[in-house]
Amino acid sequence: MTKPRVIAVIPAAGVGSRMQADRPKQYLTIAGKTILEHTLDALLAHCDIDRVVLAVSPDDAYFPTLELTSDERVSVVHGGEERADSVLNGIKALHGDEWALVHDAARPCVSQDDISALLNVINDSTVTGGILATPVRDTMKRAVSNQECSTSPANPSLSVVSHTESRANLWHALTPQLFPAPLLLNALKKGLSDGVEITDEASAMEYAGYKVGMVNGSPANIKITHPADLPLAEFYLHQKLKAPFACE
Repeated sequence: MTKPRVIAVIPAAGVGSRMQADRPKQYLTIAGKTILEHTLDALLAHCDIDRVVLAVSPDDAYFPTLELTSDERVSVVHGGEERADSVLNGIKALHGDEWALVHDAARPCVSQDDISALLNVINDSTVTGGILATPVRDTMKRAVSNQECSTSPANPSLSVVSHTESRANLWHALTPQLFPAPLLLNALKKGLSDGVEITDEASAMEYAGYKVGMVNGSPANIKITHPADLPLAEFYLHQKLKAPFACE
């Protein structure tokens, strides 16, 4: 049986305001490379990923300066205002019989083993695609919803606990997230048309009625969101370099 083609789609049009940096977070540098370059290196190193489609902002001044622009395996489309719009534009550049492996631009530490484990979902008839995820380990607290009651004027970072949530069967959703391109395209269109909040690709597939699998991934697959994430990502990237991977 012929393996379906797998195309990575990376939404990279965000500005990353929480990083408090002078540029979008995907263009911050770790160990001599931008975060985006590390992320693409991780995906293109896997032998079962055919190519990468990047969705970048039309007025992105940083992407054209990167060497990866000359890589024939990388194609570029315009990103949208929201993540779902960027992913939708990326999937439109795919063909009907391909699988879309959607990955965050700011997750450079994804491991090759985790990608391989997720790709095995293609052969599992019990689900329609799947995502990398990790079980919740910490005690989960729900804050009261009324902001006037939940925060203190003297300490804006203070919230009041409403109750403790059970962490049983709770998982942190990660990326990559892998689905048949035509089904994900239609699911995103449906969710956006119906005004549904699409927080990730899996949420669009769930809304469309599909059963989504979860593959237990490494907690090292962090999303760089705040300045404190940078040194941790650098540590994990150094660890990856010590453990080379070869596709079978």
